[in-house]
Amino acid sequence: MKKQIFLFILIALTTAVFAQLPVGHRQITYQDPARSNRSIPTEIYYPAVTAGENVAVATGEFPIIVFGHGFLMVWSSYDNFWNSIVPSGYIMIFPTTEGTMSPVHADFGADLAFLINTLKAENTNSSSPFYQKIATTSAIMGHSMGGGASFLACENNTVPTIMVTFAAAVTTPSSVTAAANVSIPTIVFSGDNDCVAPPASHQTLMYNALTTNCKIFINILGGGHCYFANSDTYCSLGELTCSHPITSADQHATVSSLLLPLIDYYLKSDATAGTNFVDLLTTSPKVTYIKDCEINPSAINEFKTDCTMNLFPNPTSDIIQITYTAFSNGILTLNDMTGRTLLSKHIEKTSTPQVETFDIKNLKQAVYFIKLLDEQKNQKILRFVKL
Repeated sequence: MKKQIFLFILIALTTAVFAQLPVGHRQITYQDPARSNRSIPTEIYYPAVTAGENVAVATGEFPIIVFGHGFLMVWSSYDNFWNSIVPSGYIMIFPTTEGTMSPVHADFGADLAFLINTLKAENTNSSSPFYQKIATTSAIMGHSMGGGASFLACENNTVPTIMVTFAAAVTTPSSVTAAANVSIPTIVFSGDNDCVAPPASHQTLMYNALTTNCKIFINILGGGHCYFANSDTYCSLGELTCSHPITSADQHATVSSLLLPLIDYYLKSDATAGTNFVDLLTTSPKVTYIKDCEINPSAINEFKTDCTMNLFPNPTSDIIQITYTAFSNGILTLNDMTGRTLLSKHIEKTSTPQVETFDIKNLKQAVYFIKLLDEQKNQKILRFVKL
């Protein structure tokens, strides 16, 4: 009877919307040995077991997002980003360097690039609170000065999976020049009522200079410069002469509605999120856009009907057998509900039925997923219950 009740609860959970994860926070100062041990004080927000300071990281592996702040702006002005992104299973990293009246843009860009590599390395550092918590995908983001510095950070840098900027401002050295050497997918957000870094003389120049084969320009109608963040005294002073046809809350909602499915697609390989992003982008009355992208936003597709995959037994307590046919070389993975990969096997192309077996005796009672992903990013996902 207990197993029946447990099974009923698990099946109900799989049909419901998963709860958002609590947000933890910690401060860490890193040193970059390549730049005379330059100190980089960093604020980190992450999915946690419970909300709070220096609490344990939640179970799972999470993509990292390094975010660069605007000129004279503090990281806390961007709580609209971490409060909407982190609970969905992301780690957000905010360097607090170059916050003076005379910031060195090159150093700030180098800080962003350094933190991507450093946090990825934390995944294999057994003494780190982020040990075995970091996914392989990552993003560099930034607002205003931080947006321009993101171009500097991503110049000739293929470590980040994507770059996303908000009201990016031209930097010194030139972020426009750097854009020509950015090869990763890039999404540029702007506000057409931005009088601090007007699109025509800032974001548009950088976007046009990009040579990546996937770039998207998203303009928020009536959007302002500071409205990408929350209230900030210095930013507001710089925007005194701007008019704002929309509210800060409106702009936040529009950006969040597009940003979350966008990063879920690129950083979590979520095909449905990619489709939702394109649908929202092309139908929203709140934005205009340019999409120069050879990568189909729905490129992670379900396999065609000539590919089959079945699980047996389900539910199960000791082993799970996967039968599959007709797909190209790829990988078969067992994932938990957070997306963490627990087991994996490389698969070779076959046209005859094949069977793979995963030993799951040591897994706790829960819902798990078997994912089959091929070289063309086609995927098939099936769910099973471990008793």
